Amino acid sequence: MNLNSCPSCHCSKLYTLANAYKKCTQCHKKFSLKKLQKEIEIIETFCSNKNALETAKRLNLNYRTVSNKYMLYRKLIANYLDALYHANNNNDTSYEEYYYFTGQQKKEKNRSLYDAINIIGFYKNQKVFTLLMPPLQKSFDNKSDNDYERYLYWNKLQSKNAYKTPLHVFFAFMEQNLKKYKGINKENFFYYLKESEFKYNFLIHEQIDILKSLYFK
Repeated sequence: MNLNSCPSCHCSKLYTLANAYKKCTQCHKKFSLKKLQKEIEIIETFCSNKNALETAKRLNLNYRTVSNKYMLYRKLIANYLDALYHANNNNDTSYEEYYYFTGQQKKEKNRSLYDAINIIGFYKNQKVFTLLMPPLQKSFDNKSDNDYERYLYWNKLQSKNAYKTPLHVFFAFMEQNLKKYKGINKENFFYYLKESEFKYNFLIHEQIDILKSLYFK
């Protein structure tokens, strides 16, 4: 691997240590070219939309190691997107709510919106941003709950049939993107949602550049 600059500070002045590691003259960080190459390959495979198991097999790595890397990437991405959202806070915004059901819930005939993961999507500056909302709260009156749920379903169908918004396109992309994961823990769903948001908003080469800058910072 040829390296012309430090992956952390991008300084071009590097020197080689006795153990073959490289050291940056500016930030003084040391790194192995072999390890660095492997780190970059994992990032590139993540951005190519391969799951952790596929990446572990392709790169001959331990699955748990890759899985932990992937979760770290998602957390870095979540922070990055949060900062980007607030940086665009003054721009015009459109928004839509979406109710996500897990694969298991979709198999249930009598699934309810009250059991769904409630997401709100915002479209601003030609980018999609998402927030997780609290689940819908049931009242003590089942009839009112049923009427309200029917209204939400009707409103969702009417909106979907009326026009194809960027947010509708994103939610379809998100559903497809999440299918490759065989079950997502609800506690971690937020990070998988942010992964979908990141991959929808940026081209692969942009994803790689952004993630490398976040990871090697």
